[in-house]
Amino acid sequence: MTSLKSKSEQPKLTVVRGNRYQQMEDSELVLLCQKKDQAAFQALMTRHQRNVHAMLYKMAPDWNDTADLAQEAFIRIWKGIDKLQNPRAFKSWMGQIVTNLFYDELRKRPRQTVIMSLDAPMGGDEEGESPTRDLADPAAGPDELYDRKDTRKTVEAAIATLPRQFRTAIILREVNDLPYDEIAAITQTDIGTVKSRISRARTKVQNILRPQFRAEKSA
Repeated sequence: MTSLKSKSEQPKLTVVRGNRYQQMEDSELVLLCQKKDQAAFQALMTRHQRNVHAMLYKMAPDWNDTADLAQEAFIRIWKGIDKLQNPRAFKSWMGQIVTNLFYDELRKRPRQTVIMSLDAPMGGDEEGESPTRDLADPAAGPDELYDRKDTRKTVEAAIATLPRQFRTAIILREVNDLPYDEIAAITQTDIGTVKSRISRARTKVQNILRPQFRAEKSA
């Protein structure tokens, strides 16, 4: 993890010492971080660094520098944590930081195709089921289908064809599991537009995948 020794000298702790950080809630650690307590920040990032790496991998599994991006995410979190008004919302706020970092980097790589990872099945919600849930062969579970190389390629290719705004919306919803209002804030659109983009993205992916699943079923 990137060293933060160059930051201002930290206030002395009178109650919280040593491994007691590990027993604290995220919100308590955030409050200490807002006082520039580096030890609290190290404890907070140790707790969540796996989530940061996982989010970046799911959004860009073909990028070979996600570890460097994770370090940049830690720096952004440290620099911006004093602006977090609700410490209990740290996890979703952290997700926004990582997602914004990802799209900042994406703008620098206009020719790279970004594909959503299929390590975890995509879930549905009130807008409808996931792109593949109603297409799979009943004899094969979703995990089995995702494990097939040709099926994975087809799903990844389908997602890659989506316009950026639709791909962004479905990644934030399905991968990051963010609520509609947070997606709207990140993408600077209204909730109605977010729901519409997610719905259209699912429909497009379904239309692309349906012929292959039908062919597999009849084979």
